[in-house]
Amino acid sequence: MFTGIVAAVGRIEKVTPLGADEAGVRLTVAAGGLDLADVELGDSISIQGACMTVIEKSADSFDVDVSRESLNKTAGLGAVGEVNLEKALRAHDRLGGHLVSGHVDGLGEVTRFERVGESHELRILASRDIGKYLAYKGSVTVNGVSLTVNTVNDRPDGCEFSINLIPHTVEVTTLKALAAGTKVNLEIDLIARYVERILSVSGTGNDGNA
Repeated sequence: MFTGIVAAVGRIEKVTPLGADEAGVRLTVAAGGLDLADVELGDSISIQGACMTVIEKSADSFDVDVSRESLNKTAGLGAVGEVNLEKALRAHDRLGGHLVSGHVDGLGEVTRFERVGESHELRILASRDIGKYLAYKGSVTVNGVSLTVNTVNDRPDGCEFSINLIPHTVEVTTLKALAAGTKVNLEIDLIARYVERILSVSGTGNDGNA
């Protein structure tokens, strides 16, 4: 589990294919300001919002293997470039964002990223399947960053939602590089997921007991 509070911006320095075209890749990630002293092999690190397992590490970098399925379902993990990093949540850590699993639910497309006053307005078009979980003042994870939804607009081609980004968030994450047309990793709020499940089985006469 993670919090969606980015600890550092690292950089994918090397992408090594693990086999044929349909195979995955091994990423070598420079950790930037992320302290790896307490990271062990097998630990989880969120990279652009996707939970990955550390298979090798040095003092300032680590390697992960990314399956072809993960590459097909995410953005920003298949090429050299900056990435948001966060180590897995510990039981005694502060929950500064919201509970994030690191399992990307789908891709969104940036429709607007513009400065508005001292902040930035970010608009993203998501699929209708993801849009049904979005709510005004609810939580969503974008490229591993815990954010608050400001508006939700259901459209025939999907669901467009907006977020207000304060200067600090723009400065310390990879969100500063966004532009219209950019694909982003989205993870819906865990609470919304459970609410849908509860509602889907209510009134069926099945209380879950044998």
